[in-house]
Amino acid sequence: MDRAEDKASLEATRWLVELQEAPGDEEVRRRFEAWRGASPLNAAAWSETQQLATVALSVTPAHADVWKPVVAGRRHRIMALRAGLPLGRSWRLGAAALALAACVAFFVLPSIVQRLEADHTTSTAELRKVVLQDGSEVTLAPDSAIAISYEPARRQVRLLSGEAFFEVRPDTSRPFRVLAGDVETAVVGTSFDVRLSADGVVVSVEHGVVRVGLSSGSAAPQDELRAGQAVRVVRGGEAARLPVAPDMVAAWRDGQLVAQNVPLRDAVDQLRRYYGGTILLTSDSLGDRRITGAYNLADPEDALRAIAQAHGGRVRRIAPWLLVVSES
Repeated sequence: MDRAEDKASLEATRWLVELQEAPGDEEVRRRFEAWRGASPLNAAAWSETQQLATVALSVTPAHADVWKPVVAGRRHRIMALRAGLPLGRSWRLGAAALALAACVAFFVLPSIVQRLEADHTTSTAELRKVVLQDGSEVTLAPDSAIAISYEPARRQVRLLSGEAFFEVRPDTSRPFRVLAGDVETAVVGTSFDVRLSADGVVVSVEHGVVRVGLSSGSAAPQDELRAGQAVRVVRGGEAARLPVAPDMVAAWRDGQLVAQNVPLRDAVDQLRRYYGGTILLTSDSLGDRRITGAYNLADPEDALRAIAQAHGGRVRRIAPWLLVVSES
């Protein structure tokens, strides 16, 4: 990031905290308005900071009232620590307050809920192989969770979050089903990948045959997929077939993110599971751009920068654990 932009961004986060702490202080407001009007760079930094704060604090609206006091309490302690510190240090504490809000909203609450429901989970950048009671195997991608339900007449796994690769042991008397959101994948014996994203579910087949349909009704249409085929089912049930090389299915097992004509936001969603912090994408138009390529998941920040720069975007580090992706 350019030093002037870096300075403006850090000052903007400082003002965000100070204005929240003194909402009725006219002197604080006067000094803030003078700072914002001093340069177009300051005005742009403030606009982006407001957007980030709005996203961070509203991403889980159903639980906002629960978590805002937590964030506010942390912010008060941060403000107390600011007293007597050099200005440069206080900027960083302001950025930390914003990053804390984002991290709480994006990671803490969902993680708690998942651990209450899940039988198996993974954390950031962690892969785990789970052997089920019938000998079938599930490989969990990072930041993923599953719940298992085995009964005499059926085998069922719910993908609660993230992504998982399934190697199913054949048993015609006990069909194997994977539920991910409203999407059901049914098999007898095969290897396939299921990914749950913000806008739907992607199922990809390495070998064998699977049937993919909506779990909400028996009359729902089903897609039959074979090796080298995939389908994306968006919320609402609309489905689109996708080509995929069988040896590229679940390439994340080999440390690769393989994107083939997918929205940039889709790749960002996947990189979030490998980054030990928060990644915010602030531009819808940038997120809509289609990308193709292979990226190294061992360095998610480098992969993110390569994707953004190749498609007219940029990545800025607002705090040690907060990356912001925006248009250049």
